[in-house]
Amino acid sequence: MHPVLINIGPLTIHSYGFFVAAAFLISMAWTCREARGRGLDPTLVSDLGFYIILGAILGARILYILIDPVYFFHHPLEMFMFWRGGLVFLGGAILASITGYWFLHKKNQPLWPWMDAIAVSVPLGQAIGRIGCTMAGCCYGAQCDLPWAITFTDPTCLAPLNIPLHPTQIYHALAGLSTFLILLIAKRYITTKGMLTGLFLVLYAVFRFSIEFFRGDYRGDFGILSVTQVIAAAVFCLGIAIMVYRKKSKR
Repeated sequence: MHPVLINIGPLTIHSYGFFVAAAFLISMAWTCREARGRGLDPTLVSDLGFYIILGAILGARILYILIDPVYFFHHPLEMFMFWRGGLVFLGGAILASITGYWFLHKKNQPLWPWMDAIAVSVPLGQAIGRIGCTMAGCCYGAQCDLPWAITFTDPTCLAPLNIPLHPTQIYHALAGLSTFLILLIAKRYITTKGMLTGLFLVLYAVFRFSIEFFRGDYRGDFGILSVTQVIAAAVFCLGIAIMVYRKKSKR
């Protein structure tokens, strides 16, 4: 793949950073669309997006560092090189949720309608952002001999070179796109506020937990499970709890 998208003289645009930025912008645009459909104020999306993006990048990078702290202890400057790859979505989702909740509470906005608007938009951004992962070679898969295996040859990639690997980045992109389409269909039939949020968490957790079995990069471990699988299991339980809670609240 191609970790560097554009390199003209002093101008260097990394593929990972470009697609992550595109993912955030497109997610914000779709959130505006969802906000209008729910009678919310779309002018708040830019400010809300700022806090969510800030929390997402910090949280995603912090969890990535915590998964392999020994490496970053010996390479401290690389902690700040997030544009080269190395953002864990689950860490970003946690801190982004906290900063987003703080902003909505500060603005006296209804929580669940906004959460649903964001929940529909996030997987679309995930699908786009994972293109950056594919280009950079991060989040790479385990070795395989499948016909759709991907082989990285660029020496600046983060993935092992010249070895056929599971295209887990593409698996993640397809999972995000599938989740987005499912939520688009589901929102036509779900009227209870907060249910789409719970459904998004459940779908994300199932896809993430499953794809983790095909990953080849180090993500920490709890025996046979990775750290992210354990967190994904907790996210699944949280999604179910939200759906049950909102259903009872409606009654």
